[in-house]
Amino acid sequence: MTDFNPHEYLEAVREIAHAAGRRILDVYERDFEVEQKDDRSPLTEADRVAHEIITQQLQRLTPEIPVLSEESATASYEQRAGWKRFWLVDPLDGTKEFINRNGEFTVNIALIDGQRPVLGVVYVPVPALTYFACAGQGASKQKGECAIEAIHARRYAGGKPMIVASRSHAGPETEAFLKNIGAHDVVSMGSALKLCLVAQGTADVYPRLGPTMEWDTAAAQCVVEAAGGRVTDLNRRPLVYNKPSLLNPWFMVSGAGDHDWYQYLPARE
Repeated sequence: MTDFNPHEYLEAVREIAHAAGRRILDVYERDFEVEQKDDRSPLTEADRVAHEIITQQLQRLTPEIPVLSEESATASYEQRAGWKRFWLVDPLDGTKEFINRNGEFTVNIALIDGQRPVLGVVYVPVPALTYFACAGQGASKQKGECAIEAIHARRYAGGKPMIVASRSHAGPETEAFLKNIGAHDVVSMGSALKLCLVAQGTADVYPRLGPTMEWDTAAAQCVVEAAGGRVTDLNRRPLVYNKPSLLNPWFMVSGAGDHDWYQYLPARE
């Protein structure tokens, strides 16, 4: 199929993310139970209902394209290896933030084509804020029914940089990175919002020196790259998807320009 155009799905995927977000807020605004998955990460009713809505509606939208969601049984690599194109979904990214009721959680839906994210929607239900992009067509955000705004990653021009750090997962390597930079400002944030802060030019860099899964990053990576930024592993290569292991390598999210943020990484043995 040579005429494949991911943009034709963008509006429908935004609507699917919003539908999932509404159901998440239904749970968010009342008491709910928290379970533990096998990897000891938390799971709530909101994760489940969002997963059901998204997978059902994506399968209706594109029956020929498989869906891989965090909350579904993971397909084996032998099965996935034959997928040229698939939907990669995190129905509720930032479950800890959801449980803590700080609003910093997202719905992430990406379309992967040839191991690269070519469509990404990141929806933040509490402020009704949507980040969205298709590869090569720029990135945008929209709050509620307000006008759509184009977003652009900013070029670091020296001085005190703005660094994004994880609210739930900052570790000693990140602390060493910040120390090596010297004077800086930090904003702590949960979920895929961290990548979106770089995409919209609020922050200069986000070092993720810890574990993430492919569904955590794919949608936001598409937004960052379409906004002119980069999401690269510590060998400076863009993150790729549908690997034998769905675990991401450590990575760096950086804005436009060519400043070498890797020079501040702690030495690795």
